[in-house]
Amino acid sequence: MPESDIDPKLLEILVCPVTKATLRYDRQRQELVSLEAGLAYPIRDGIPIMLVDEARPLRDDEIATKRLPSP
Repeated sequence: MPESDIDPKLLEILVCPVTKATLRYDRQRQELVSLEAGLAYPIRDGIPIMLVDEARPLRDDEIATKRLPSP
């Protein structure tokens, strides 16, 4: 596993601290994304920073493109 990747087991247990919803891993931006909260939490040196004050608000276009299509 490259240093910049996050441990998959950690991804399985982490949830958004605001909504408690699952997070999506954005490998390119090194962020954990909570669509429900509209926030992206940074990953620094392989460590997720799960603080709301450190999270980046998602833009409207990011929310639209990251949502799964409805079944």
